[in-house]
Amino acid sequence: MSKKLSAKIGPSILNADLSILYEESAKLVSNGADYLHLDVMDGNFVPNMTFGHPVVKCLRRKIKDAVFETHMMVTKPDQWIEPMADAGVDRYIFHVESAEDVKAVCRKIKETGMKVGVALNPGTPVDVVTEYVDLADMVLVMTVEPGFGGQKFMESQMTKVKWLRENYPDLDIEVDESSTCYPVMPATTHK
Repeated sequence: MSKKLSAKIGPSILNADLSILYEESAKLVSNGADYLHLDVMDGNFVPNMTFGHPVVKCLRRKIKDAVFETHMMVTKPDQWIEPMADAGVDRYIFHVESAEDVKAVCRKIKETGMKVGVALNPGTPVDVVTEYVDLADMVLVMTVEPGFGGQKFMESQMTKVKWLRENYPDLDIEVDESSTCYPVMPATTHK
């Protein structure tokens, strides 16, 4: 029997004022955010750059109890697993398009104690997850091209969510729409 579906809100801090990142993040948590979605961009996988593990570590020192989820829009996702685990990240999401060996990256993330999230770009077929879904704790469906905020929602990507729900009824599914993430079914505790 499937578990009951529930929704949680994980706002992205992508458009936060970085000079007051702690204050803006704390405000999100105190106003009901279930977790914080931290978009990490390297300027290679996507053309923009944001911040890395030193900023996440500083934020974690001040916000101890919130769940931190990093959305790694980076060329070499395996390179940043240990630093993000050390920074206090709870869930590490990477793009399957950026990994040479998705299964190996999933295993390495799990070894650190973080939850594993795999993200799919709009052009990536959803059924690629069949190869490694048993190693992932969740799948992130991109409804915009990664790397830029303020894009138009691609409603066509919701067919991926439907396919995932039909084929993996207990899987946590998240939808990333521009600079905000809307989880469709995170029903587990992320700590």
